[in-house]
Amino acid sequence: MKRAFPRVLLFVLCLAPAAAFAQGNSAIEGFGGLSLNSFSAQSPSAGGTLSYNVVPGVQIIGEAGRIGNVLPTMADTIFTVARTDVSASAWYGEGGVRFIAPTGSVAPYGEATAGISRIDVHSDAFGPIGNAATEIALGFVGRNAPVAGVGGGVLLRSGPVVFDLGYRYKQLFANDIMQAALGLGQPLRTHQVRFGIGVRF
Repeated sequence: MKRAFPRVLLFVLCLAPAAAFAQGNSAIEGFGGLSLNSFSAQSPSAGGTLSYNVVPGVQIIGEAGRIGNVLPTMADTIFTVARTDVSASAWYGEGGVRFIAPTGSVAPYGEATAGISRIDVHSDAFGPIGNAATEIALGFVGRNAPVAGVGGGVLLRSGPVVFDLGYRYKQLFANDIMQAALGLGQPLRTHQVRFGIGVRF
């Protein structure tokens, strides 16, 4: 993922010259961020967002990406202290709505999204065979889960280029077995800070 994000960012930047002449109702953005669930280390997240203005101040958005850490803080801390090296990430796709304050080049916003996620579990302590067995077990337990998110931030718009600085809270509605095993009874979730760059077209 660390190698994939620069490629997404380069792709977005390459679109800028073409979009400079067509600042319309849509925008595409690549973003990166940190999941702040853990006190010991931050897990990177990355993805992309497509938005469309339906009316002034209201956008429909679609988003896809990878959440670096979905373990709640207590479970993450216990797994770290126990030296299990267990980590849980998720691929996801969402759609939703964003409300933007009509304040020109600096625009605060809030948004709500919902979609589907696919949970991945890994541990360096398990070894290759243990991780393979974990993948098989997840297939039986069910690794897909609905996901919902809320967040906000500020858009900095200069010509066709858009900068996005914000916060997201996302919660995965995993089944009881997954929530008990990974979340120790708490919901799988993440708190993210993120930075994005995109173009309007």
